[in-house]
Amino acid sequence: MNHLQSWPEPVVRVQALSESGLTKIPDRYIKPITDRPSPKNLDDTHINIPVIDLQNLLSNNQTLQYETLSLISSACKEWGFFQVVNHGVSHELMKQARETWREFFDQPLDLKQKYANSPSTYEGYGSRLGVDKGAKLDWSDYFFLHYMPASLRNQSKWPAVPQSCRKLIAAYGEETVKLCEKLMKVLSINLGLGQDHLQNAFGGTKDIGACLRVNFYPRCPQPDLTLGLSPHSDPGGMTLLLPDENVSGLQVRKGNEWVTVKPVPNAFIVNVGDQIQVLSNAIYKSVEHRVIVNSVKDRVSLALFYNPKSDLLIQPIKELVTKDRPALYQPMTYDEYRLYIRTKGPCGKAQVESLKHR
Repeated sequence: MNHLQSWPEPVVRVQALSESGLTKIPDRYIKPITDRPSPKNLDDTHINIPVIDLQNLLSNNQTLQYETLSLISSACKEWGFFQVVNHGVSHELMKQARETWREFFDQPLDLKQKYANSPSTYEGYGSRLGVDKGAKLDWSDYFFLHYMPASLRNQSKWPAVPQSCRKLIAAYGEETVKLCEKLMKVLSINLGLGQDHLQNAFGGTKDIGACLRVNFYPRCPQPDLTLGLSPHSDPGGMTLLLPDENVSGLQVRKGNEWVTVKPVPNAFIVNVGDQIQVLSNAIYKSVEHRVIVNSVKDRVSLALFYNPKSDLLIQPIKELVTKDRPALYQPMTYDEYRLYIRTKGPCGKAQVESLKHR
């Protein structure tokens, strides 16, 4: 991984660009015409991804339980995305987590620079994905940190300002990981497997990987020319996204259309990652998505990535491989797999497609 030790050119903080008062964005951020959001894409009138109430999973009414399982199953197959309400995570904790990160990004640049990251781990304060020199860049800054396994958890790399940040990260990480474990059981049951089968394929509960990426999308004077995050599918297992409730930005590909997700209050957006697409032998879909930016408002979102143990071989679960549906993907560890996006940056579905047997 020597080629990932440093960025290929000086890193520019997008927030600093935005706050400088510029009226035109630099060429580095202007996307090819085919990749730009059209006025229709920037409109917020689209249909929404499924919204699912998890409370019914705890009901003694088997019909309600079955209906909820069925809704999640359909969402994983048809959308790769859904929103969950009544999920058990404290609404106050969700609000405080968003606010503490907004406060971090409001800090002076020299304070944030103390946490500047490198492409060797990506942990810390960053502004780009991928190490290709001269690549087109996204209109966003971020903070990336490890939460699981506990051996990788290094609080000294977490922001010390605001004062509440480290404590909130720990509490938020604990609650969101628990929710991911519940959802893993649901996904496993829906695949016709034992409730712990998918979790065991990830390496159990203690050795899984969980990391947090907090995204900051500054105001942009020309939002029709760029993107906050280029089209990609998530390389990990499952993503739990806490969106900015005040500003829509996430778009999900549905066929040839981009659907703008309307965040529901106190909901998480859940999406299937590439590793679950591989394990399910493409019964569940890891779907391409991107982020548009706004000329009036900044956006903050928190993405908790729930991933397999990094050195385990991930391949289609044998119970889901049949004569009519042979294994679609070659085995690969998550360590090997994520190196692709860390090197290339977001590139649609090219990554998971590259695993397919030829």
